[in-house]
Amino acid sequence: MTDLDALVPNLPVFEPGTVWLVGAGPGDPGLFTLAGLQAMRQADVIVHDALVGDGVMALAPPGTERDYAGKRGGRPSHSQADITERLIAHARAGKRVLRLKGGDPFVFGRGGEETLALAAAGIRFHIVPGITSGLAGLAAASIPATTRGTNHAVILMTGHPAAGAEGPAASHADWPAFAATGAPLILYMAMTHLDAIARRLLEGGMAPDTEVAVVTDATTPRQRVLVARLDTCAAEVAAAAMKAPAIVAIGSIVGLRAALAPFAIGPDAVEPGSGA
Repeated sequence: MTDLDALVPNLPVFEPGTVWLVGAGPGDPGLFTLAGLQAMRQADVIVHDALVGDGVMALAPPGTERDYAGKRGGRPSHSQADITERLIAHARAGKRVLRLKGGDPFVFGRGGEETLALAAAGIRFHIVPGITSGLAGLAAASIPATTRGTNHAVILMTGHPAAGAEGPAASHADWPAFAATGAPLILYMAMTHLDAIARRLLEGGMAPDTEVAVVTDATTPRQRVLVARLDTCAAEVAAAAMKAPAIVAIGSIVGLRAALAPFAIGPDAVEPGSGA
């Protein structure tokens, strides 16, 4: 087997008392990076999220300590303050701490918050980027994030209110303003508030027949894809009993799936009646 050190020669030394924030990718262990795998093999403790795929966790050496720190919307979860305190405590105990996060640490992954807290505590850290689920999930569903014929930009957004936000579920963002851009929207953590988000976009002038794609458990054998209209997407998602984790795409790029999916190789499920 090829030596990982030779494949990733530019990684810094994983020193005791430091924290490495590593992106685990969208779920498929084949999309986990070589740098992430090398870090995992050197870590003393892995502090991992709920969205890290089982296949990725299976790559960890059997004797490595595992510290579950999952956060899932609407479910009992560890607080962000608690997770950060645990990272600092592990590092101060002289451990090589691997903070393993689904997707990419700095794309709606709270990696920025955690590194700011580590810096404030005087803990050195290193970032290993990962493939963000928003883009990988669309690719796995045969939906290009951009093409020259459809769009020159996409907007990555969270569908979950910011910490401390007040008011209706979908009021944390100016959805009408985003609708007016004409750029496709790629939403993370939007399933809980999908109905409210769709209503705000419709109120903002987005056409009712705008196509929406919902991709659950992207890149895994459990992946499901549903394509619907904006004005019916929430009802169709509920009828199909689709659950998070999911990526939601809204806009012109979704229509490309109909031409591409029938020829795509791999598990690319088409929901009955979805029109996909």
